[in-house]
Amino acid sequence: MTETTKKSISLVLGSGGARGLAHIGVIHWLEEQGFEIASISGCSMGALIGGIYAAGKLDIFEQWVRDINKVDIFTLLDLSWQKNGLVKGDKIIETLKDLVGDIAIEDLPVKYTAVAADVINEKEIWLSSGSLFDAIRASISLPLFFTPFHYRGLDLIDGGVLNPVPIAPTFGDHTDCSIAVNLGGNVKAVDTAVLQEASDEEDLKSQSKIGRFLARFKTKAVEHTQNEWGAYDIANQAFDAMQSTIARQKLAAYPADYFVEIARNACGTLEFHRADEMITLGYEAAKASLSPIIADKNKETAAEVIEKQC
Repeated sequence: MTETTKKSISLVLGSGGARGLAHIGVIHWLEEQGFEIASISGCSMGALIGGIYAAGKLDIFEQWVRDINKVDIFTLLDLSWQKNGLVKGDKIIETLKDLVGDIAIEDLPVKYTAVAADVINEKEIWLSSGSLFDAIRASISLPLFFTPFHYRGLDLIDGGVLNPVPIAPTFGDHTDCSIAVNLGGNVKAVDTAVLQEASDEEDLKSQSKIGRFLARFKTKAVEHTQNEWGAYDIANQAFDAMQSTIARQKLAAYPADYFVEIARNACGTLEFHRADEMITLGYEAAKASLSPIIADKNKETAAEVIEKQC
């Protein structure tokens, strides 16, 4: 596709923790097909990936996230020792600022909106101006894990609480079509043998004391009984189930033109060490789900040629 015939899209990137790394693969596929991402609306990890892409630094972030392991993730967690959340999040945000730079949303070349939740007033907050990383920090404030982010007089938490796939901010866009990426798709069967092999390989890499400590908290490919669920497991599964239900309702009421879905059990919320796998999954999911948009584009191109010939 030439620059003059590029199809512009509004890209909606959903909430889902480490599964959000699949957004990178989706973006790669769209760029390879020659689409212009003219607008981004994101929630939680979708806000983070979308913001970094809009800033033109996705390649730098991707290289960084592909290189991190469980120990690296642990060192980025600055414990808050407060009752409103386990992690302050300052260390993560400062690390990302070092990678990307501290940018104002107004200076981005792509229209961008991060969605957070004001649970006191029970409403979504759309952040489309001010500091990019303030908006991202507000949007990623996963309840119980991150402390709420005090911003413009409000205490904000993860936008996925109210709208995991925020399509509404793109309604006024003058783009050719909208594409939504939902990270709360139907649960899919997991190959336990593959998971165990990957787990064994990770064990060999983690020989430090911290590595062995973190290994205790690895997700095992086993069948849980009621007594085996821990508090974190219950909270995580409950939040995923809640987001999945809300996403289905939102998408039914306000459907995008095209969808990409990632199974909500593709990886755990905090399994950022699985970046390679998630990025590949996103690319393949986009390739499988968005073939109709390629067919539509080819039809339009052929029609334009015929019109010119006439």
